[in-house]
Amino acid sequence: MADGYARMTRRIAVVAAQGGPGATLLVAPLAEAFMASVPLLAIVEESSKAESDRNAFQEFDHIKLFESCSKWTRRVERADRLDDYLDMAIARATSGRPGPVVLIFPTNVLSEPAMPSRRTLKLGHFPLDRVVPEQRLIAEAAALIAAAKRPIILAGGGVHLSDASLELVHLAEMTSIPVATTNMGKGVIDEHAPLSLGVFGNTMAHGSLGASLLPYASEADLVLLVGTRTNANGTDNWSLFSKETRFIHIDMDSGEIGRNYEAFRLPGDAKATLAALLTELECFDFSARLVERARIATDVAAAHAARKAYLREVGPGRQGAVRPEHMLQLLDSMLQREDIVVADASLATNWVTAFISARANGTRILEPRGLAGLGWGFPLALGAKLARPSANVFAIVGDGGFAHCWSELETARRLGVNFVTIVLNNQILGYQLHGEELGFKAHSDAAELGPVDHAAIARACDCHGERVASPAEVKPALERAIAAGRPALIDMLTDPDALPPLSLFERLKKRNRS
Repeated sequence: MADGYARMTRRIAVVAAQGGPGATLLVAPLAEAFMASVPLLAIVEESSKAESDRNAFQEFDHIKLFESCSKWTRRVERADRLDDYLDMAIARATSGRPGPVVLIFPTNVLSEPAMPSRRTLKLGHFPLDRVVPEQRLIAEAAALIAAAKRPIILAGGGVHLSDASLELVHLAEMTSIPVATTNMGKGVIDEHAPLSLGVFGNTMAHGSLGASLLPYASEADLVLLVGTRTNANGTDNWSLFSKETRFIHIDMDSGEIGRNYEAFRLPGDAKATLAALLTELECFDFSARLVERARIATDVAAAHAARKAYLREVGPGRQGAVRPEHMLQLLDSMLQREDIVVADASLATNWVTAFISARANGTRILEPRGLAGLGWGFPLALGAKLARPSANVFAIVGDGGFAHCWSELETARRLGVNFVTIVLNNQILGYQLHGEELGFKAHSDAAELGPVDHAAIARACDCHGERVASPAEVKPALERAIAAGRPALIDMLTDPDALPPLSLFERLKKRNRS
């Protein structure tokens, strides 16, 4: 919940827990925030210093616990140092590559009187410091971009974190360079724009927007990487680009530059660095690229037409087995410019990536792709709605992922956080079952789920709950959920054989056929 709030506000969010079991429950969400570069401050209570190493109630080594999933962890042992530690913690969380930090308070310190604060600086926004590479590097990078014949931009989640969408789109427009995004970068550019290639990475099989646009990656002579870790999902296991491709990499974390692709290094904040590049690029003439720009627009329009043809081919599904593509197509047609879509991990992310469109530059579509753990979707949506109370928020979750957090329906209702949750209920762990079937032609019983009436659970928590089993019922149910005036859940009975356009699944199907 704090993670979703921080992503939407670009301000640090605070979460607190008691020591021992409460602290251990923070590890998974802090690890997601750590990998996704989201600044959080975790405040953790622990037993008194006088009771150390005596097996005090819930005593645990919290320093070791948090070392792997935070940027910085400290124990505050004196109340008169509170100002120092708060400033250090918040500055660490919001500067450089953002991430979570932890302050641990023994109970004896919590019992001491607090000193009046003497600090006045506001450190809670991020990026705290907008660092720019030296001008010599900016000039060299601009010359490389101007000389490229088939360049593309690959934008990651760091563009959202830096609020750099407008600068990135301006650069693309100036230079006529097409833009692809990673999963977490989705939304930095209007996906109906003629220079938008859609999401590149692990969701580029038949049916996706990027399926026919893959040559823009494989034939690129220069790739401008912006705010991306160049991880497996964002590069389809590092298979997108040829060995001859050159790279320029902009990232606040200089350690990520060159990790997987040797690159011309531009260590710095995405927004500030792109702005500096824009100034330098004004010296070049890009009129010759207008012919290429027209070809890109034609290819992008053809890709949109191919995806529409795929949706017609797949169809809406049948009674008791709605196609997720049908539901998402209807939801996509209802979305407003300021609406927020949140996906859970696993196939929920892949469905949203492929079939929900970013309708404006800077659209927020939240996906937990740091570690991609199940159960994030619903609480991320809680935090996003708190951050943007005037926006409609939609959480797309699988039944396996939603099983992690049914209880938070009560939280949403109690706090009056009204948004719409759509459970893709196919009674399987889809990624697991289909991956096993395609890989081994059999699956374990661990991938099967029992029947659960999620709508009944919602109603038991005094939320709006409705089960949908027919394609014809989808749109009216969405309209009723939006108008419910309280937290709403649609239990969508979906086709268990439906597969999102995952590149991995397509490769496994080809292997089985051969």
